[in-house]
Amino acid sequence: MADGKGNDEGAHAAEKTKPTLTLVAESVKGCADCLHEKLEGTGADLIYFPTLVDLDCLQRDLIRPLSQASPEQMNALLSGAPFRAATEIKSCLKSIMDGAAAVFAGQNVYLFDAPKATGRKVEQSETETIITGPHDGFVESLEENLGVIRKRIRSPKLKSVELEVGEVANTRAILLYIEGLANEQFVQMLSERIRAIEIDGVADANMLVQLIDENPNSVFPQYLTTERPDAVVSKLLGGRIAVILDGSPSVFSAPTAFLEFFSSPDDYYQRWPIGTALRILRLIGFMITICFTAFYVSVTTFHYEMIPHTMLLNLAESRSRVPFPPLIEALLMETTIELLREAGARLPTKIGQTIGIVGGIVIGQAAVQAGFTSNILIIAVAISAIASFVIPSYIMSASIRLIRFGLIVLAGILGNLGLIFGIGFLVVHMAGVTNLGTSYLTPIAPAKFIDILDTLVRGPFWALRKRPSLSRSPNETRTKIKK
Repeated sequence: MADGKGNDEGAHAAEKTKPTLTLVAESVKGCADCLHEKLEGTGADLIYFPTLVDLDCLQRDLIRPLSQASPEQMNALLSGAPFRAATEIKSCLKSIMDGAAAVFAGQNVYLFDAPKATGRKVEQSETETIITGPHDGFVESLEENLGVIRKRIRSPKLKSVELEVGEVANTRAILLYIEGLANEQFVQMLSERIRAIEIDGVADANMLVQLIDENPNSVFPQYLTTERPDAVVSKLLGGRIAVILDGSPSVFSAPTAFLEFFSSPDDYYQRWPIGTALRILRLIGFMITICFTAFYVSVTTFHYEMIPHTMLLNLAESRSRVPFPPLIEALLMETTIELLREAGARLPTKIGQTIGIVGGIVIGQAAVQAGFTSNILIIAVAISAIASFVIPSYIMSASIRLIRFGLIVLAGILGNLGLIFGIGFLVVHMAGVTNLGTSYLTPIAPAKFIDILDTLVRGPFWALRKRPSLSRSPNETRTKIKK
């Protein structure tokens, strides 16, 4: 124990060490893209990464003024803005990696911030398209993403907490919440979970949420990730918390409930009856996706009496040439559909669309004519695949597709009893899932009728008077609009 304590104290003391040219040069030794140059006539040294700094700004505002200054003028320049003194080796190295140039003048070290603007500019999200409403989306720059949120919430009450993720990568993260609307306990809980992560690095927000899940083995996503600024702003105004990760175009919010994955910003930009109809359609699509193929397997294997007599003859004729039982037949076709879907997603856009359409038609017709499968199963699998596309969240859609395979197996082994058992297991499992200590099935369990107006349906704005109970906001009143 004493050795461990001594090591921690030694590491802490090393971090507090004053930076010198020798220490910094030794730290960046082996970095071929790091430049160390001497400023002629000044006796000063400069260390920076050309790939991280704005070279025009560096030449204009640092190298040229210092090269033309006398020793007295140089000391005066370095003592004022935009230069800042570096007192610790760790913070000095971090600033250099963030796009600063370190100036070594005598015994003093100064930092000049000149980060290069890199990455995409704000553009439309490719994964979450809408018909009406804003068309800007998040990009890989933390500053750009924070800026588009600040432009929509022009209030000093929008607070930000800076965090770091990854002991090697040191990736910046910003936790956002609106003071007076967000639950301070949730803010503290989420920030502590992110700080407690011990990992080399995190590349994307979708990786980060898996490290802070309360139920990491669940197939269901527990944090809502989005590439749309308007969706994040809506969550913040509802009393939620949002987290931006540098280098990721996805921002996640918390706490989150299951039904939120079936809502889209489009719902709020259209008349409320249309928004309600679309949400109900998505929920119907969810049920079709997980149950339709499984129900076909169950009926054709164990429950022929459930099939109408006129359809039974067609079904028997269609299946008469198929050499496989319904379970194997369904699993083969579902796997084929998933292969086509994955191939279409990985290929270039135009080729991917061709593969999806042509491949589906050709393989489907050829499979039926060869007696490999029945035409009724082709219809069932196609309807299930189409229904999965109406779910706005890709991550939730992928989870549901995986669940479908489990229900097909249960239906093929136990029939309708297996299908009911599988659905019951999913409901019980979701009832046990929590997000920041809140129920994943809110507002169904626990039942909150007022929240149904903005989950199962999209109620009119005058009826959305309260913020979601899931956020446990200290200020519950959202709107005072009257009919």
